[in-house]
Amino acid sequence: MTAPSTFGLSSEARNLHWLLTNLVEEVPGILSVAVVSSDGLLLLSSDADRVEEARQTRAVTRTGPRGSAADLATIVSGIGSLTVGAAKLMDFGGVKHTMVAMDEGSLFVMSISDGSLLGVHGSADCDMSVVAYHMALFVGRAGHVLTPELRSELRKSLEAESTGSTR
Repeated sequence: MTAPSTFGLSSEARNLHWLLTNLVEEVPGILSVAVVSSDGLLLLSSDADRVEEARQTRAVTRTGPRGSAADLATIVSGIGSLTVGAAKLMDFGGVKHTMVAMDEGSLFVMSISDGSLLGVHGSADCDMSVVAYHMALFVGRAGHVLTPELRSELRKSLEAESTGSTR
């Protein structure tokens, strides 16, 4: 099992990676996770190797969103934008979380801070209340440290990973 490289990252960034990895590995039914900035950029995503291992351990036959973590980030950003617009139109205040139950899986979107979002793709048999509870724990632990500086660091780290360069 390989972990995403956290070499050279701040302790806050390493802690967020650790929290995300634990979320995927410890909560049954979670297939993939993405943290998205308010402008729709992917900041953090679950490591594909760890997700695959967790998936095999649970004998889940369905795969995550087709494509890459960027696909999940795009979906999360779009749903987040749609629900914020709906809340404004209805004058009901801010959106805390959104759950979409489908025949073959579930999608959860939860506000973190300053418009950042946590998105989780779950299997069809996941316990939605357990996933939502653990997402709320992640948000509570991550929200206060997700500063503009940390978002910038995470974004640069992802860009460096995708180009294969090291810091």
